[in-house]
Amino acid sequence: MTDPNRGGADPHLAVIGAGPAGLAATVAAAAQGIRVTLVDSAAEAGGQFYRRPAAGLGARRPQALHHQWRTWERLRDGLDRYVRAGTVRHLTEHHVWLVEHRADPDQGFTVHALLGPEQEEPAEVPADAVLLATGGYEKVLPFPGWTLPGVVTPGGAQAMLKGSLAVSGRTAVVAGTGPLLLPVATGLAAAGVEVAALVDSADPKAFLRQSRALAAQPGKVVEGAGFAAQLLRHRVRILARHTIVEAHGTERLEAVTVAHLDGDGRVRPGSERRIPCDTLAVGHGMLPHTDLAETLGCRLDGLGVHVDAEQRTDVPGVWAAGETTGIGGNALSLAEGHIAGRSAAARLCGIAPDPGAWAAAAKVRTRLRAFFAALDSVYVPPAHWTEQVTDDTVVCRCEEVTGGAVREAVAELGAGDPRTVKLLTRAGMGWCQGRMCGPAVAGLAGCELTPSRRPFARPVPLGVLARAGETDHQ
Repeated sequence: MTDPNRGGADPHLAVIGAGPAGLAATVAAAAQGIRVTLVDSAAEAGGQFYRRPAAGLGARRPQALHHQWRTWERLRDGLDRYVRAGTVRHLTEHHVWLVEHRADPDQGFTVHALLGPEQEEPAEVPADAVLLATGGYEKVLPFPGWTLPGVVTPGGAQAMLKGSLAVSGRTAVVAGTGPLLLPVATGLAAAGVEVAALVDSADPKAFLRQSRALAAQPGKVVEGAGFAAQLLRHRVRILARHTIVEAHGTERLEAVTVAHLDGDGRVRPGSERRIPCDTLAVGHGMLPHTDLAETLGCRLDGLGVHVDAEQRTDVPGVWAAGETTGIGGNALSLAEGHIAGRSAAARLCGIAPDPGAWAAAAKVRTRLRAFFAALDSVYVPPAHWTEQVTDDTVVCRCEEVTGGAVREAVAELGAGDPRTVKLLTRAGMGWCQGRMCGPAVAGLAGCELTPSRRPFARPVPLGVLARAGETDHQ
């Protein structure tokens, strides 16, 4: 490996993830003359935030589905410019399943990926240093009926709208908690969907307790007020301090029952109401993607990857930026990506980084981290959400494990942590490897959610593993 603190000839940085953080990092590093390979699972750059309709759909105004469109255009043009110049190589439809140190630690890293939609053919990318911009995924908590067709996550509904100009029904309820609910509800309403209600478990009084931190970001406050104005214009009913109790339907979703929450986060008896709908977009925030960082041995801060002021992890040669270090939105991801790209470029060239080169981004990072820490204290799931999970409610969809099975593992078989519940019930042993059911299993087991270190970031065909093993022994 080219020592990131010594420099070397033609240093090479691999950036994993082409969302806001990865794009900002790629452009920042390439601007310093560093050779960059941008590796991403999607067919086009942009990630979820900058997802766009397929060209064949002929969308006349794709920018209508986005805010900060000009920022996307600058990132896109910068990436295209460096790709044409040969400084950046952009590898699309490369699904990374492992990043590992090469046999000789001085030779850097190998990024292992699976190609295309089939994900059966392997590819490898050697690099002197790695920058992880792997984003986050949605937190899902179960309730009776949540597996019905028509129940999606807010991000799923947004992806359908942005990527295919499609919606899953004519009448929707957007529910759960978190800042993503606002743009999803306004986006659906603008697309012609009747949004029957926005159901948020957050307590409006909690925003007042965080007024100082929120006021420090007036742009974000104005943005939120803009979403609220659009909801008012579309006559969307906002049910604060409410939660979804049950989804109803036979072959697909037909209605939901919502209820008011008391001060302790419990459903207030007698407050239930039924709302007809054919789409429910429900989620409770996001969690960082840390699989690749964990296999490299990177330390975590809570659920996100620990980084220093330069966005370096505690593993030499590995940087991290964006949602993988903690959920904080697009602007924070851009700031962290810029800092990480500049730092990685300097270190790879053997130059002491100049913090002044990213001073503006560092200020943005500091302010936004404080802002989203305040939001995290407001947007929390109901304290007693597990009481709505009946014994026959499916918790782990992959293995069809119910809430009753998890409770039995805890109460009757002595399971005291999610790993033991997994061994006793198979919850988390399916295709998603516990990413979807992990929060639910931990909640039902009465445990804190902790990262579950996995050997690979995604399922890998045995043939690919065998070939990788043969290569390692040659």
